[in-house]
Amino acid sequence: MTDERQPRVVLVDDHGLVRSGVRVEISGAVDVVGEAGTVPEAIEVIRRTKPDVVLLDVHMPGGGGRAVLETIARELPDVRFLALSVSDAAEDVIAVIRAGARGYVTKSISGPDLADAVRRVASGDAVFSPRLAGFVLDAFSAAPHVVDDNGLDALSHREREVLRLIARGYTYREVAKELVLSIKTIESHVSAVLRKLQLSNRHELTRWATDRRLV
Repeated sequence: MTDERQPRVVLVDDHGLVRSGVRVEISGAVDVVGEAGTVPEAIEVIRRTKPDVVLLDVHMPGGGGRAVLETIARELPDVRFLALSVSDAAEDVIAVIRAGARGYVTKSISGPDLADAVRRVASGDAVFSPRLAGFVLDAFSAAPHVVDDNGLDALSHREREVLRLIARGYTYREVAKELVLSIKTIESHVSAVLRKLQLSNRHELTRWATDRRLV
């Protein structure tokens, strides 16, 4: 985000007291536009409000945060997800990051730090509690380092620039500003990249670039 407005946030946790506590802790720093206690409620409120960030509990009945991610991430690629959980297990962290979350923090985080994490995710950063960042680095460094040269060769220099910025979480407006181009031009470049790489949306593009360590 490039403007000064507060990030619009949806809180998702199956414990009402937790949602209330989080709302109090981050009020004033963000604009809470909705909350949900179940997976179906979360999907409905995210679709309706289209927030900047969803603060998402990992363990909930009905598939947990991952079920929300897998339903919404492709449908609304501009919505970013920050996992908030009592769990610091590597398998939980890696599962939600692979599903599309931009960060993962534990519920031991302070209110000011949580508000800062939400703002950073809204602006395009990836945010992790210090201990958890190592899990993510280990998981992705274990993946084969294979670059699809044929796919990259099909892209122009400008298309590669756009791909990298979009994969880092930049909005079309932010990419346009960075490259001094119009938003319509950026949209055209993204369409061309998706077509050439045979991808369907920004979420798949980000995965493609991340898997090849182009971000």
